[in-house]
Amino acid sequence: MLARSLRLLSFSLSLAAAQPALAVIGGVAPRDVQGTRASTVRVETSRGELCSGAVIAPQIVLTAAHCLMDGGSISVVSLDPRFRARRQPVLAVLPHPSFVPGTTPRTQPGTDLALLRLAQPLPEDMEPLMLGGGLWQGETVTMAGYGLASENNRRTARQLRETQLLNVGNYTTQNTVKVAVDIESRGETPGAGACRGDSGGPVIRGQARSRDLVGIVSWSSGPLKTRARLICGGFTAITPVSEHREWISQASARLLALGEPLQGSPSGASGNWSFSR
Repeated sequence: MLARSLRLLSFSLSLAAAQPALAVIGGVAPRDVQGTRASTVRVETSRGELCSGAVIAPQIVLTAAHCLMDGGSISVVSLDPRFRARRQPVLAVLPHPSFVPGTTPRTQPGTDLALLRLAQPLPEDMEPLMLGGGLWQGETVTMAGYGLASENNRRTARQLRETQLLNVGNYTTQNTVKVAVDIESRGETPGAGACRGDSGGPVIRGQARSRDLVGIVSWSSGPLKTRARLICGGFTAITPVSEHREWISQASARLLALGEPLQGSPSGASGNWSFSR
């Protein structure tokens, strides 16, 4: 069955509409305080963009770079142990140097990753994820995000959900991503997967209590065998973190070394930097 999914993968992605993965179709709301609640945040901009993010340090969140291209101030929302929302501002944003603004996630020739530096550390009940190793074919992973639970119902967004998926291999256009599918439907019929609002959400190895971050959600597409034009519930594209560990570590250190900037960007700052005020 896995081999069949792989054979269908390139064909189905060439037909299905691929979109930024902006909530979890077929997911469930977590109730484990030490699960994805402690490592997943909601990323929002003042211009209405909604994405998700993975906590990798008390003041650092890893997310998808395409989520942040519309500008505006940025904040993150975490959940306390009673699953109540609390908001914190973002001080600075650093996209991966290969990221090309203005391209869609699917045609992105660079790496769809960005780091956020928060103005203050997250509360102590949040537990940063560790950068994991390679994601292998046939492995079961857990993804989490704050997007839509129903593709056509925007009211279902902004609630944390999680689901288990199966990694079925690589998909390459301008770059290479991992692709995961619903364990039962295998991407052929509607099933669990990313949707609008899940971009930037963590993909962790194994169960929801795992601290092993193996990827970041980038985009999604609909299933192969459906007459409806869907952009969710089929394939979930994941940017693997193992190939970018060095940049994530070095860039995080650079962000943590920042002092409080003056209004706007400081003189001499690299063009890759932006400050959220």
